[in-house]
Amino acid sequence: TSNRTFHAETTYTLAGFVHVANNATLTIEAGTTILGTTGSALFIMRGSRIMAEGTAADPIVFTSDQADGSRKPGDWGGLIVIGNGVLNRTGSIILEGTGTSATNPDIEYSGGTLNSDNSGSLRYVRVEFAGFGPAQNQELNSFTFAAVGSGTQLSHLQSLAGLDDSFEWFGGAVDSKYLVSYESGDDHFDASEGYVGRNQYLIAFQSDILDPRAGAGTPSGDPQGIENDGCGSATGGGCANGYNSAPLTIPMFANFTLVGPGPIPEVTSTSGGVGMVLRRGVGGYYVNGVIARWPKAAISLRDAETQTRYDDGELILRNILVVETGATAGVNAPLFESGSGRFAIDSVAENIEKAVDADLTTAELTGIPAAPTLASLDFSLTTGAEARTGGTGALTGALATKGGTFITGTAYRGAWDPAGPKWWSGWTNYAKN
Repeated sequence: TSNRTFHAETTYTLAGFVHVANNATLTIEAGTTILGTTGSALFIMRGSRIMAEGTAADPIVFTSDQADGSRKPGDWGGLIVIGNGVLNRTGSIILEGTGTSATNPDIEYSGGTLNSDNSGSLRYVRVEFAGFGPAQNQELNSFTFAAVGSGTQLSHLQSLAGLDDSFEWFGGAVDSKYLVSYESGDDHFDASEGYVGRNQYLIAFQSDILDPRAGAGTPSGDPQGIENDGCGSATGGGCANGYNSAPLTIPMFANFTLVGPGPIPEVTSTSGGVGMVLRRGVGGYYVNGVIARWPKAAISLRDAETQTRYDDGELILRNILVVETGATAGVNAPLFESGSGRFAIDSVAENIEKAVDADLTTAELTGIPAAPTLASLDFSLTTGAEARTGGTGALTGALATKGGTFITGTAYRGAWDPAGPKWWSGWTNYAKN
């Protein structure tokens, strides 16, 4: 409840649910390690701030207190930031994973009025082996941004082997750049409840669904690369106008590379295994992306309200390359999922295309082998890869209006600039235990 600094020469251990409250600021020095024990999590409460600014050489690492080789998804809870941003849900909305015990009280994140709110800064931060569930179906996320405002600074963040979503935004307007999600137990990037922030340069990589810590919860049977919703319920749930509840969820996701798991048995849901799911009245702008290896479909557009967003120009998908989707390598699944409540858009008009050569390992990314190791993962593009071109170029119209000075239009697709550095190098990790 008062200002505190974590110093790099000390290793800190979280025991239980730790709240930074009373408008206090937690400062974490570059190179600091914070260990999470079973049933622990760090909450930055509304009005308080976290200033965690690492460097590429000295990232800040939140990880399991278990020994290397014995770590599992769900070893601890995660990092949760609660701001004063705006939601499209009314009433008292309680954060999932809270209110499960006397030591884990309800945390309300609704009722905010300031989308420019400032909850601090996270730079070069890793969250590893998080996602513990305090109760059945109440898993925490690796990074949770609940009603976080645009005054907060987010860049160079990695989620590694979380049991639930890697990055989740509930309302608010915080922007981010340079995010990496590795081996998520559920969705890699998940936004809903009136979120209107902007995100650029995102990598999701899924090769497996890792076994969680016993008693921590259950991984999802329907992992997705991006899963964005408007309001979560057609009736009730604080969604006063159902999927049309305002403010609408209108984010921007630019320059994403979403690499899925391919045909693995852990994808059990008939609606799972999709590169990008947009549903429940969501809008937003999704441009200059690469979607690969998702077994069900590249993109799933669902619900009449979501189609209304598209018809009204509040949902734009443009300049996206799809590579190697389907049940087996080289067998392509549809660009757009079909079925009840699903719809497709004009892929030619929107420059959404399948790669000519469907083999991702040789045609698009430098180092994505079937059994990756830390040394073999490389998200840069090979010489001649189709994703080196085909981007939007300078943004115009609604894309430029939304992107402002934060989002840069690019001539390439995906998360890496062929003329730029490998921005993930040095500070990310790809361990599985």
